[in-house]
Amino acid sequence: MTELLDPHTPTRTPEPAPPKTRRTPQRISLIVLLALTAAAYLWTLSESGYANQYYSAAAQAGGESWKAWFFGALDAGGSITVDKPPASLWVMGLAVRIFGLSSWSILVPQALMGVGTVGLTYGIVRKVAPWQAAIAAGAFTALTPAAALMFRFNNPDALLLLLLVGAAFSTLKAIETGRARWMVLAGALLGFGFLTKMLQAFLIVPAIAVVYLIAGRGTLPRRIVHGVACFAAMVVSAGWYIAIVELVPASARPYIDGSTGNSLLELTLGYNGIGRLNGGDFGGLGNAGFSSAAGALRLFQGVSGGMVSWLLPAALVLLAAGLVALRRAPRTDLTRAALLLSGVTMLVTGLVFSFMAGIYHDYYVVALAPWVAITAVVGTVVVWRHRDHLAARIALAIAMAASAIWAWVLLGQSDQQPYDTLRWPVLIIGLGAAAGFVFADRLTRRAAVALLATAAVAAGVGPAAYAISTIGTPHTGSIVTAGPYEGDGMGAPGGRRVRMAGGGPGGQTQNGAPPAGQMPDGQMPGGQMPGGQTPGGTNGQTQQMPGGQTGGMRAGGPAGGPMGGGQVDEELADAVSTNAGNYTWVAASIGSQTAAGLQLETGEAVMAIGGFNGTSNSISLEQFKAYVADGQIHYFISGGGMGGMRGGPGGSGNETSSASEITAWVEDNFTETTIGSSTVYDLSEGAS
Repeated sequence: MTELLDPHTPTRTPEPAPPKTRRTPQRISLIVLLALTAAAYLWTLSESGYANQYYSAAAQAGGESWKAWFFGALDAGGSITVDKPPASLWVMGLAVRIFGLSSWSILVPQALMGVGTVGLTYGIVRKVAPWQAAIAAGAFTALTPAAALMFRFNNPDALLLLLLVGAAFSTLKAIETGRARWMVLAGALLGFGFLTKMLQAFLIVPAIAVVYLIAGRGTLPRRIVHGVACFAAMVVSAGWYIAIVELVPASARPYIDGSTGNSLLELTLGYNGIGRLNGGDFGGLGNAGFSSAAGALRLFQGVSGGMVSWLLPAALVLLAAGLVALRRAPRTDLTRAALLLSGVTMLVTGLVFSFMAGIYHDYYVVALAPWVAITAVVGTVVVWRHRDHLAARIALAIAMAASAIWAWVLLGQSDQQPYDTLRWPVLIIGLGAAAGFVFADRLTRRAAVALLATAAVAAGVGPAAYAISTIGTPHTGSIVTAGPYEGDGMGAPGGRRVRMAGGGPGGQTQNGAPPAGQMPDGQMPGGQMPGGQTPGGTNGQTQQMPGGQTGGMRAGGPAGGPMGGGQVDEELADAVSTNAGNYTWVAASIGSQTAAGLQLETGEAVMAIGGFNGTSNSISLEQFKAYVADGQIHYFISGGGMGGMRGGPGGSGNETSSASEITAWVEDNFTETTIGSSTVYDLSEGAS
């Protein structure tokens, strides 16, 4: 703490290691931080069930088939992959193989990745600041509502964030030691980040490149060589998998979902690349209702604001003030390097998320959590050390006041207790701390410690309250939100106020969706049914919900988030499980949501025709006929998908998809029957 309180402490080198006897408090504090993080992220974890059934089904398939595991296939039969690369599925698939299929084997790895991310955040800050500041940065990261959501969920974001924070730590280690191997490690981690969530992993690359070229040890040519080694490691660690997938014949591997040409490169540059930035329709999903809040204020408004932006105003102020304070530091100054690395990553990621015109979901903002925390804490340490200057004290006061006022605004978005009550103490205490910073140069040591502690508590209460709400709420579906929101998670502006109605906070049985039976006509944003269909089911089918949940879903069952799976009809599950060993796929359905839920319920492979949204030409009618003739598919489940026309909702094409052709052929040639609440066709009876 001495280094933090002394305004004249140099910042050019990391703090020397204290005597071994003095390490006990910081070791205990770190252990407590990680233990509390683990306890919070593991608390009632199984109540979320399989969380995102789409990825859980792929993990189940990977636990049954090594081929499905390697390619990230949704089913053990290997008909189609998920629409992301498989690195996160590799972790979950191995857990399923070792521990069996359960909510815990799916979700515990995500929680442990969160603990690892918090630990690495501590390690980054500890290189340039006292251990108390490092503890604060780790705690702020852990308590970010978006982190409390995604480290308890099985989307790829948990592994991606762990890898990116690891790459940042390795980069600082390379600057500190001057050894190229740390840059090579950083590149390898970035490559596996690509195999987790593709181009999003590269949002940190500009920061790493700029910071190492500025602050790396040695001559400029040496730093350039190290940068090239980092880039080469990144290409190799990602490229080996791309090469294998592209070289394996299409007939010998699953179809690449999200692509129109069965290509991983196309998926990278199209649906998961340029399409996310410019709103282009790659893969047929379209963008209706998914990018309505694009703009400079996206991260500050609606659901996104409450999920991540609590410390963002303060971080922006402290980034600028910290860099000004360090303007005369040596080129290799590690503190400035850390501040630049986190700050530039925060800015690049934030700007991309703010202005991307393609598909955007509020939970994406978890990618900002560690960078906002590191920037705010390291910036505070740097500016505090210069508190003998009036400008530094004013900067601290502005940052604290901005944090308090913004917390007051965010807490006021809910008229539910305790948030409405908390906003006033947070505002008063925060503004009081801001006033205290103006006179920080006159404070005694004890008063200074008390001021810093008060400021940290005032800054952390708001996000902690939202994080606790998030931890106490089960989350299922493909689109989930954190905090006490009814928000749909689709990036819509104007986060809705929350009222207790039954179930979880906001009246939702599962976060991100209203209670069962209260979804307005199964509509997508704007009142449109998926695929342009009109509300209501036909032929006795259940009404179609977002994501194509129709056949196989019990009406009135627990609602998942948008595009999530509900309960599977037990009669249907029993029927498709009969003589399951005689078939490669016990059933086929349009779209992945119905297929995933049924597969998890039965433990048997279910073919998802058309992939995630039912519009990919993943299998031709001729190939489907061949599978039926060979007796490889037992049942066809009617309904599902997000539309039978190429382009889906918001899509640009009018060409009939293979899913529509297959559906029409089945309906014309097989006898319709009803099992439970689902309309099905028994393909083993042969075509009429």
